[in-house]
Amino acid sequence: MITGFLIRALDRNITVAIAIILAIAVLVPASNLLLSADNPLHIPTYIMALFGKYLCYALLALALDLVWGYCGILSLGHAAFFALGGYAMGMYLMRQIGSRGVYGDPILPDFMVFLNWKELPWFWHGFDMFWFAMIMVLVVPGLLAFVFGWFAFRSRVNGVYLSIITQAMTYALLLAFFRNDMGFGGNNGLTDFKDILGFSVQANGTRAVLFALSAIMLALCLLIASGIVHSKFGKVLVGVRDAESRVRFLGFRVENIKLFTFVVSAMMAGIAGALFVPQVGIINPGEFAPANSIEVVIWTAVGGRGTLIGPIIGAVLVNAGKSFFTGAFPDFWLFALGALFIAVTLFLPKGIVGTVAQYAANRKALLKAQKTEAAREAANEAAAGPTTTQAAE
Repeated sequence: MITGFLIRALDRNITVAIAIILAIAVLVPASNLLLSADNPLHIPTYIMALFGKYLCYALLALALDLVWGYCGILSLGHAAFFALGGYAMGMYLMRQIGSRGVYGDPILPDFMVFLNWKELPWFWHGFDMFWFAMIMVLVVPGLLAFVFGWFAFRSRVNGVYLSIITQAMTYALLLAFFRNDMGFGGNNGLTDFKDILGFSVQANGTRAVLFALSAIMLALCLLIASGIVHSKFGKVLVGVRDAESRVRFLGFRVENIKLFTFVVSAMMAGIAGALFVPQVGIINPGEFAPANSIEVVIWTAVGGRGTLIGPIIGAVLVNAGKSFFTGAFPDFWLFALGALFIAVTLFLPKGIVGTVAQYAANRKALLKAQKTEAAREAANEAAAGPTTTQAAE
């Protein structure tokens, strides 16, 4: 069963993409740790951390592509799943601070002491254990996606209405997490992390490991997503996207298909958020902002919806452009982002990867047609040759 899953998942393009990602997971940390700072191939720690953040965004875009590109669910709330995974990791990191905080309380985080909390809330218990926090990284976003999807899909909410509801969900969470009495740090969120599994989060070695883990998880989730979309279930998934009523008429439980895909996608987004937090050093309610979910849609559209590899490329390219524009031309980034989205919609409706794939397919079909025509002409000439000669004799 597993062997068949891997065989279906590892087509040529996916295999090459996974190989490149795994190579990056090895080469970038090695360049940072093993080469001296004056070596031209040395990658500084801040660059490695920046690209580690891009890898987390790429995983988030991949998660969205699974539901939007292959199931037709345009979610404008995936930032919520990303942020919930980040908060789960942030709660673990806050519990690791212990008495090294500003107020020196071995149990309560600093913001709770500041707000005169007397005891640790019940939902913070267990987050001092790494394994428990990692389970919550998957369970919390997955549970929210399950509950939301259970009601939405069984009510047959589709199209723009579903998109609006997902955006309302993430906005509601944004407002809730801004409240100090929620117990998640309010407006300031969770920050001032010290270490993870006993290793300093600021150490070069820790940052290298986090970068490598981000790349490895991206490769693993790409493999899982590819296995899903290339399976029989994936064929039905595409059918739901293109003709939901026909798939329902054939006897498939469309709501269950959507629910499964939505939950898997949410868990991937939670993993991305968990890897994001220790690399940037903070998680706050701003990560729930609906604008963040819209940006994920833009990354996916730019790279190529329904290609798996495209959203990864789109996320890296757009965020690299964002880093450049916000540094060089901070007042023009939003205009550049809007212009990019309009340009892609008008001139590259299938995104970068989709357009390249279409061009390659058209080129291949043209060459095949030319070869077929040449072979037909050669056959006609061969058949007509003896007849002409005999007529001359």
